[in-house]
Amino acid sequence: MNPKESLSKETYGYQMCLYQNFWCPKFSLEPVIALQRDFQACDTDIFVINMPKTGTTWFKSLLFSLFNRSNEGLLNTQLQTHNPHELILSLEITIYAKDKNPDLTKMPSPRLFSTHLPYDSLPESVKNSKCKIIYITRNPFDTFVSSWHYYSKLENVDNNVGCSSTMEEYFNKFCKGRSLYGPFFDHLMGYWKESLERPKKVLFLKYEDLKEDGVLQMKKVAEFVGFPFSIEEEKQGVVEDLIKLCSIESLKEMEVNKKGKCDPDFENKCFFRKGVVGDAANYLTPPMVERLTKIMEEKLNGSGLSF
Repeated sequence: MNPKESLSKETYGYQMCLYQNFWCPKFSLEPVIALQRDFQACDTDIFVINMPKTGTTWFKSLLFSLFNRSNEGLLNTQLQTHNPHELILSLEITIYAKDKNPDLTKMPSPRLFSTHLPYDSLPESVKNSKCKIIYITRNPFDTFVSSWHYYSKLENVDNNVGCSSTMEEYFNKFCKGRSLYGPFFDHLMGYWKESLERPKKVLFLKYEDLKEDGVLQMKKVAEFVGFPFSIEEEKQGVVEDLIKLCSIESLKEMEVNKKGKCDPDFENKCFFRKGVVGDAANYLTPPMVERLTKIMEEKLNGSGLSF
């Protein structure tokens, strides 16, 4: 039986199927099943994992630059010619979507991957190996607003419904957990708990902390993945230069992101908007803020995690 036909369905920008208690994009369901079955993690692998619209593009640029700073420097970077999503590929959206049985054995170590999968739905080899997971999240208010703006741009992609629903209708779905790869709080709590139980395997980062003190956070990331900045690099301002290179403002002005496309129907500029903290205040009404605040307080109660 075709699993797409037997699962509950919903729409949040894209058509989704409820699979393993999360809302999987319909177009990614078969790739997800394939990678869960076949993907073999290496102990040296590094995964960028998050919910959509919580800093994926930005953090991919930071991590790629971190690992490639010695080889190419910061002036001759591949970021000038490739969108960050082309430099760190998504398992379910790119790799397994193109080939259900890809040969990943020839990729140089460390292999850098990304995924939006919840922790419980990761391939067993990822959970059981010594690979590293960097999880980045963002406050739910800005996450929702960013997702709304993003999906409203994609109404012509993959029969996307785009703006056929109002912001209020999308907000209602988000609050009920019916968003891409959601529920939002279940997703982040899965990785938060793992980061507490296995801090050497899972590093939990907040978008807001990266914005407030990028130097401190990137030094933490570099230590975590075993590629720390040297004292000389710190003196030379390499960390600051890396953060400046990968800023939203810098990425938006790169020609590849102004005019390039990840595929024939998708423009790279769709990945970039404001990239600021607190922008939700310009869009959410007081009742919406009150509703989501109550949900957040209930879901995070006693966890030690806050926004």
